[in-house]
Amino acid sequence: MNNDYLRYKEITENHLLDFIPDVDLKSITIYEAMKYSLTAGGKRIRPALLLGACEFCGGTVSQAITYACAIEYVHTYSLIHDDLPAMDNDDLRRGVPTNHNVYGDAIAILAGDGLLTSAFEAMNKDMFLYFDDTGKLKQRIRASYEIAKGAGCRGMLAGQSADIEAECRNCSKEMLDYIHINKTAAMIISAVRAGAHLGSADDETMERLTEYAENLGLAFQIADDILDIVGEEEQMGKKRGVDEKKNKATYPCLYGMERSRAKIRTLTEEALDIMAPYYDNAEFFTSLIKELENRTN
Repeated sequence: MNNDYLRYKEITENHLLDFIPDVDLKSITIYEAMKYSLTAGGKRIRPALLLGACEFCGGTVSQAITYACAIEYVHTYSLIHDDLPAMDNDDLRRGVPTNHNVYGDAIAILAGDGLLTSAFEAMNKDMFLYFDDTGKLKQRIRASYEIAKGAGCRGMLAGQSADIEAECRNCSKEMLDYIHINKTAAMIISAVRAGAHLGSADDETMERLTEYAENLGLAFQIADDILDIVGEEEQMGKKRGVDEKKNKATYPCLYGMERSRAKIRTLTEEALDIMAPYYDNAEFFTSLIKELENRTN
């Protein structure tokens, strides 16, 4: 496993609860529900990408950690809501019972809301420290905007909505790409772009990192679709066969397994070409997408 990825993952997990607001004991249940899903494990891909992009562009982990944790809060909120009976109705997430199975639907909804709002509270609180440094303040505003955009109705929510409406229907190739690019890739792109802003990326580097993230995000979702069919539940931390049970639009459903794997190979090769001008400096990014391809072989 990529050493930089493991380092970023460990740093994120060491600070994961640092930016959750203090709550009154009268509402401690909401804190416990938020903490339950947040600390249940996970790959921490999005915060790792944010930290990696920041360092790659000349920044430091310390100036980006708030935003790395914030994007993990947003991601975890989306998983809590995804698992609800009205959505995917899953019983297992990250190897433990889903939030609503432990705390009930109502508290699970509020836990997701709490994580989402805590993400923006944390980022805004960080911005307060830079009112006297316009350059650094602008970097943080741009990073926060990227995360908001990726999570919203022009990103993740758009993909989730289209995904729900595509269930039990014939789905075109164009709509399938739209679902995947928004549902999964949007937040991966946001993580990379937010980190790049914090690290003061130049225009060319920002463009290349964005293209890389688009490929990684799409490959990530296709791999997830494949693993839902052939993956090991213990390794995935969730039940297998959920997509088929709900008749979801997926790459294997539309293209078959071999063409889906071939698409991941193509996306991986394109991503490696995009990052090739940076040679060994881009090892974190190139290793990450290679390891993702290997998961499905």
